[in-house]
This record gives sequence, C-alpha cells and structure tokens, in this order.
Amino acid sequence: MSQLSDVQRTEEPPRGHVRVVYTGPVAPHWDIQGLAGERSLLEDFRQRAMARLVLLPPHDPQFRRNRERVTRDAEREFIFLEWDLGMPENAEGA
Repeated sequence: MSQLSDVQRTEEPPRGHVRVVYTGPVAPHWDIQGLAGERSLLEDFRQRAMARLVLLPPHDPQFRRNRERVTRDAEREFIFLEWDLGMPENAEGA
C-alpha cells in the first residue's frame, strides 16, 4: 500500500522554449524568440516580457529586477528560458 503523503514530485515538462537575446545599445534592446511550444503561449509570454524589458539595457539597475520577474513568469508558465546577453553572466551590469 503506497502512501500519497510521501514527497513525490512530478515536475511538468516545459510547455515551451524561449530565448531572450540582447540586440545592442539601440532600442529595442531585446529580441524574444519562441523556439518551441504553442504559438499563443509564446506570444503572450513575449508580450509580457517585452513590456518589462523593452527600454532596459543590461547595465540598467532596473534590468536585474525585471529579469527576475520575467524568469518567475517563465517558471509559472513552465517555459524553458535562456538568456543571451552577449557577455559572460558574471560581467552583467559591470
């Protein structure tokens, strides 16, 4: 007899895959590419992410907060998210 109260995590597979690419110092700074998943899910996510990122270069202090919000949104939607800032992660904001 199995007990359902035991910790059994069933992680849902990703519903989509998105790459966020920094395009450079001229606005819009970001290109959000839907690589896999349902088109409407990816488009809705892209719109929300662009609303948070459109005028923020990676060195802007607000970028770090908004990047965390975009990441949490992707986690809620079960979207695999990758960032391409065109620089090493530890150089961000330097």
